[in-house]
Amino acid sequence: MLLKKICVSFFLLILSFSVSAQINRPKLVVGLVVDQMRWDYLYRYNDLYGNGGFKRLLGQGFSNENTFIPYLPTYTAVGHTCVYTGSLPSITGIVGNNWFDKSLNRSVYCTEDSTVQTVGSNSNAGKMSPDNLWVTTITDELRLGTNFKSKVIGIALKDRGAILPAGHAANAAYWYDDGKWITSTYYMNDLPGWVNSFNAKDLASVYMNKDWNTLLPINKYSQSTGDDKPYESNIKGEKSVVFPHKLAAIPASSKYEAFKTTPFAATFTFDFAKAAIENEKLGKNTVTDFLTVSISSTDYIGHAFGPNSIEAEDAYLRLDKDIADFLSYLDKTVGMGNYLFFLTADHGAAHVPAFLNEHKIPAGIFDNKDLAKELDEAIVSKLGINKAISTVMNYQVYLNDENLTEQNAGEVKKLIIKTLSQKQYILNVFTNREIETVTMPEPQKQMTINGFNPKRSGDIQFSIKPGYFAGGKKGTTHGLWNPYDSHIPLLWFGWKVKPGKSNRQVFMTDISPTIAAMLHIQMPNGNVGKVIEEVFK
Repeated sequence: MLLKKICVSFFLLILSFSVSAQINRPKLVVGLVVDQMRWDYLYRYNDLYGNGGFKRLLGQGFSNENTFIPYLPTYTAVGHTCVYTGSLPSITGIVGNNWFDKSLNRSVYCTEDSTVQTVGSNSNAGKMSPDNLWVTTITDELRLGTNFKSKVIGIALKDRGAILPAGHAANAAYWYDDGKWITSTYYMNDLPGWVNSFNAKDLASVYMNKDWNTLLPINKYSQSTGDDKPYESNIKGEKSVVFPHKLAAIPASSKYEAFKTTPFAATFTFDFAKAAIENEKLGKNTVTDFLTVSISSTDYIGHAFGPNSIEAEDAYLRLDKDIADFLSYLDKTVGMGNYLFFLTADHGAAHVPAFLNEHKIPAGIFDNKDLAKELDEAIVSKLGINKAISTVMNYQVYLNDENLTEQNAGEVKKLIIKTLSQKQYILNVFTNREIETVTMPEPQKQMTINGFNPKRSGDIQFSIKPGYFAGGKKGTTHGLWNPYDSHIPLLWFGWKVKPGKSNRQVFMTDISPTIAAMLHIQMPNGNVGKVIEEVFK
């Protein structure tokens, strides 16, 4: 009897070691990137949020309150890449939404790929892939780490918001084109039946058949400026910038494009995400699956109307409801505690300069084309060299090497630096090869270094005064080092997440290695970030 008890105890001990040695992972990871979401939106509109969206994430999850972007420029493609690679433009090759390729002598779009074809429509909008991305993503590493048993799907209105997070080895990435969800032959030759069925509903038209009124009485929007402002842009097909936005009256030729600049496009994205979970049986696998979702409509609305607009406030109040509904859906389908969810942004946004000027705050704009023309004219006038500049983009000047010798290239650079230095809105000008020696404060200097890629960046870079940017007179944009562009939300929720918050500074590059640590898989191969241990420890 004693021997039997000893044997049973030994067996139970061995079993306990075996169970404890098993790798514990969530059934599903969901990454939500809210395009152009400034960190302060978490609190700016907090009084009007419900309890199931942002407040639930803040109350039951973990918030890294001081999460920053560690590179320049702070654009959509670079942000989505950094979140899912833990890496920098200097390593990933994604240095902007666009960049100038000197070998091709033209501008290149971040996800363009002429070797693939559109699947799901007759346009060229599907000729896209992750081919320009040089490194792996955390989603790639999950596929590798499970010997490709995990399913990975990326979803966003914007192609770059779907493709870059999903990585190279994804099962699928879907993006928006003229009312439909499409993909490319990089992933598949035909859309799955469930996607065709979803597209057949033409939900974009359904949503556009109603006006966009404010969710609450308009006098409740005390965090926003007046509704009728001359520095706001209109939705395509509309002539007015005020509520209610008469979406049903927008001409058919503009309807699907206009849809992207409405909060209903976010709901539409979540509709499709739910369909993907259901039809692809995400979270029902024997291993962890990964769904990446990017909400692009917040960026379109932000660009058109600005951070202080009623449209922006209403978009976030509606997004709060969408997130609450989506979390509830995950609770029911995957199970509370069975999924890991994180929310972040690819960048923030500047206030509209004209709005700041109304309140005596310095700000302004300039035009890249005008700047390039002025530089060209100065070079022709003083050096007699034609077409010395290829383009000005990403706050950089690309020289036309074919028209320059080694000797006159130096003279051209000196003249460009001198000319740009005389601009009242420009603080510093330098060649990208001399970044290390430039006198510039942190974090601006390190962000500039992290963003420089010798194969894809320009020859000369310039920094500008806070509140200024390259853009038009209406609406706003982003792309710079300033906190309004680089301070982003980072919320963790669900599986193994310890509720709380931290004001310790962390970076966008830290997101992927934290997920890797939680899932016990390898970090992406270009990762430079560090694990945020307090999220789950």
